[in-house]
Amino acid sequence: MSLRARVADYAWIVAAQARAFLAPPDPGRWGSGTGAPVLLLPGIWEGWAVLRELGDALHRAGHPVRVVPGLGTNSADVDVAAHLVADRLDALDLHDVVVVAHSKGGLIAKAALPLAGDRIAGIVTFATPFAGSRYATWFPARPVRRLSPRDPALRELAADVSSHSRIVALRPRFDPHVPRDAATPALTGAVEVELPLDGHFRPLGDADLHAAVVRAVDGFSGPGRRPHEP
Repeated sequence: MSLRARVADYAWIVAAQARAFLAPPDPGRWGSGTGAPVLLLPGIWEGWAVLRELGDALHRAGHPVRVVPGLGTNSADVDVAAHLVADRLDALDLHDVVVVAHSKGGLIAKAALPLAGDRIAGIVTFATPFAGSRYATWFPARPVRRLSPRDPALRELAADVSSHSRIVALRPRFDPHVPRDAATPALTGAVEVELPLDGHFRPLGDADLHAAVVRAVDGFSGPGRRPHEP
């Protein structure tokens, strides 16, 4: 990934964060729809409004979309956040939800599965470090270090493959934050799809990612609610 592409990736998230702060959207605008309900989960240090373009695409496709305001900017530990997700689903009394998550949000979604019972039909993630990211190991901020492959809680979550059949894991061709290397095992039992997109953040605004996410979400709506490759 070129330096220019890296700069564009960071420029996108800075602009998205600024827009979310200065002009936050109303999540109520996504409340209607006859498709499977969707719960959006952002990545670390992201508010849900960073995913507004993805939310818009899912709503246009007919899905009612919900968020978890209690996550704030998503700096809490994964297990704490997972309880917030389960509580939110309970409060909304939602069933057969498809969780759509970016980065750390995918870890939270996986951790929420045993807490949420039948409320979650499946999970669609983008750029999630299911096995951790080696770049997080020495990061000075604790919330990021918790995403290291050395973190005991993350290692325990990664070792649990029982829920992988309910996960569609989308990833970019190149991710400057979540590298794919020999030390990163495959997500056994899940559907993994590499998209011809570069970056950890910028693809969140890309129509190709939106289309892939919509197809994956729709894949949980068929007979048996089994995911299929987008």
